[in-house]
Amino acid sequence: MAAAASSANAPHIPVLLRPLLAAVAPVSGTWLDGTFGAGGYTKGLLAEGADLVIGVDRDPLAFDMAKGWVGDYGDRLKLVEGTFSELDTYHDTPLDGVVLDLGVSSMQLDLAERGFSFNKDGPLDMRMSQAGLSAADFVNEADEAEIADVLYLFGEERASRRIARAIVRAREAEPFTRTLQLASVIESCLPRPKPGQSHPAKRSFQAIRIHVNDEFGQLVEGLEAAERALRPGGQLAVVTFHSLEDRIVKRFFQARSGGGGRANRYAPEAAEDAPQFTMKTRKAVGPDDQELAENPRSRSAKLRVGIRTDAPSGPVDRAVLGLPGAKKKAGGRR
Repeated sequence: MAAAASSANAPHIPVLLRPLLAAVAPVSGTWLDGTFGAGGYTKGLLAEGADLVIGVDRDPLAFDMAKGWVGDYGDRLKLVEGTFSELDTYHDTPLDGVVLDLGVSSMQLDLAERGFSFNKDGPLDMRMSQAGLSAADFVNEADEAEIADVLYLFGEERASRRIARAIVRAREAEPFTRTLQLASVIESCLPRPKPGQSHPAKRSFQAIRIHVNDEFGQLVEGLEAAERALRPGGQLAVVTFHSLEDRIVKRFFQARSGGGGRANRYAPEAAEDAPQFTMKTRKAVGPDDQELAENPRSRSAKLRVGIRTDAPSGPVDRAVLGLPGAKKKAGGRR
């Protein structure tokens, strides 16, 4: 959900907005923006002709920040505080489109007090909904094996065991309460980054954030909910920001468009059901040179768009989605 701004006073613009609007054009009817954030996608959809946009977010801050402009759209904009895993319950009639912009928003990253940033000191929080288990609760209470698993599975951090040991050792002297306190411990476990390399704590902070917010569980349930909510011909557009997210979205669309294959290659091939989606974008769409220049955070972003068929909806087989928790927990960690 990273966003760019051309100046300090400019509104945040979500990545891949131009290609997304081009891919789903013409825009009309009722759309749901399942990750409202700073409202960039919602504004874009309304500007392109949507009759109604339902903006959904689990972060109360998103709606506080929008108070100054939401009234400009009158009854064309409806805001709902909730999760996109339940997006099919927020409107009484089938939707013409659903947009999901995954990950953490720039407004969350830029506010040190939200605890998402490894570069800014703030309370170790990371909760998108500002409720439930915090990052501090997790690193102070989880056992070493669970911390290592989370870092490895959700952050692909190969030094997960070493970092987990250091976290447990450090919290015995002083509980973790601040972001830079945790980032410093993680940095001490890893080589100094070379010029151009990412911050040593980036993967671990990503992993803890994903775990605290159940991002992958929410993603799968959100994709299923979008399938239920869309009318035949309705469009589902999803923007991802790292390979783990994109793998889930890619395999969901493959499975639901008739190209998912079997979870076990030795199992008998089952009769194929009618596909729930046809793909509008054969390959993922990434940022162009202009967008990369405007917003370096967009570098890893990918857009995928599917069109809903009239086939009945139903649960997707989790085994084919490549959820990180299904990986072996032993190999690759040090």
